[in-house]
Amino acid sequence: MQKYKNYLGLGIAGNFALHLAQAGELEDFKNIITEDEAAPKGMFPFYLPCKKTTGTPRPKEMLFTYPLSSTGIKLPEEDVNVQAEPEVGLICELSYKDGKISGIAPKYFAAYNDCSIRIGTAEKISDKKNWGEDSKGIASKLLKIDKFAQGGVMDDFSICSFLRRDNELHAYGENVELSGYSYFYDKLTEWIQNQINTQEDFGPLEDIKTYITACNNPTDAIISIGATRYTPYGETTFLQTGDEVLVVVYNHKSYSLDDVLKTLQDKEYNKENMSILVQEVH
Repeated sequence: MQKYKNYLGLGIAGNFALHLAQAGELEDFKNIITEDEAAPKGMFPFYLPCKKTTGTPRPKEMLFTYPLSSTGIKLPEEDVNVQAEPEVGLICELSYKDGKISGIAPKYFAAYNDCSIRIGTAEKISDKKNWGEDSKGIASKLLKIDKFAQGGVMDDFSICSFLRRDNELHAYGENVELSGYSYFYDKLTEWIQNQINTQEDFGPLEDIKTYITACNNPTDAIISIGATRYTPYGETTFLQTGDEVLVVVYNHKSYSLDDVLKTLQDKEYNKENMSILVQEVH
């Protein structure tokens, strides 16, 4: 899947209650102070759609490697633990004024896997997020956003995730409504805009605005809006070769969780009002 090769890739850390603690990352953010206790902790780049950048600070080389796949996750060569991170990815249009982000317009949403390395020695969040090709995932089927606001189509959607291991399905992330995100709709886009424009190189965070400027201000972006909470199984289970990661964003007024399970068991992945990401781990 190369269709997003010219898209900026950004993620959000800490936009779902308790996830950072489950992922063992609370310590990373101990010095990050937010105005609102419920606010996300910051943003990170996972892909920069330019070959190189000049100036300071300079992003790590790996961020120029296109990591997205709709079919597979390739484990790192190093012997490290890797977890799937089920979340929602937004396909957005960005606008600029005077070199700053002036608007963010989400157009589509999809099931997304912000797959992450679990190491305690990473300097930046992005060090855990892109280790090469096929290290991230987005479903090939996108769902159209009528309006990114209460009363829009996303009110009726939930997300859940599973790991298929030895032909058995295990619940990996909790089944939750998208409204469960700490920041969502206008509150989220306003926060993203401000965060990109003001975030400094501090602790686990990076000066994203400088990176974006060096990439000539891309107008298209994929923004993953934060991983949901794990089930006890997901919190303690790392990916292995042969596993299959399944992330499902579905209309909970059209389908029950049992309907979703049957869909995955029958491997009928092209259902209306569902975006399903299926990635084989290799």
